[in-house]
Amino acid sequence: MITTTVRGLAAAALAVLPLFAASPARAAEPLPLADAVQRLPLAAESREGYQRSAFKHWVDEDRDGCSTRAEVLIAESRVTATVEPRCKVTAGQWFSYYDGVTLTAPGGLDIDHVVPLAEAWDSGASRWTAARREAYANDLSAERSLVAVTAKMNRAKADQDPAQWLPPLADARCTYAADWVSTKLRWGLSVDEPEAEALAELAEGCGQETVEYESAV
Repeated sequence: MITTTVRGLAAAALAVLPLFAASPARAAEPLPLADAVQRLPLAAESREGYQRSAFKHWVDEDRDGCSTRAEVLIAESRVTATVEPRCKVTAGQWFSYYDGVTLTAPGGLDIDHVVPLAEAWDSGASRWTAARREAYANDLSAERSLVAVTAKMNRAKADQDPAQWLPPLADARCTYAADWVSTKLRWGLSVDEPEAEALAELAEGCGQETVEYESAV
């Protein structure tokens, strides 16, 4: 059952450019979104060698019998989720903030990596170990890293960055920008020039939005 609601290329080496100053990722006090954007290192992107299988995901990281997908569904349900044996989530209430849709059946939901796996690869994860990529793909320690959204939205977004795709619900865009920036800062990922410009433009209209992150480094 679905009801609608409203809620607020290839480069051999990545050369860091001076426009946006790199800053070591660390535990941080809340920052205005515009200031957080300025902390992102600017670099060229390369998708050379990318395979989705390089990021092992939807595993049971804490070995409690629930996959990462199930953990997110349970955590984000606005009512107590119905969970059957072997951690099969069968019902709950989820708000897909990208498009303002509420769902009560999990089959219509995807768990979105706010910064897609391919985008993470492009902006630094290609140099990570397999273990670090797995940790990124199953990051349950930061609320902004993974989000339950309608499958339609997740597939429309695909692996695009904010210069190419934004949530269709205008009220969601400041939150989305903050989620994106905090994830990149948390994991020490860079941005390319069009992405940086899009984020800076978004931040101009998001004066009350803040970013808080803790380093995963």
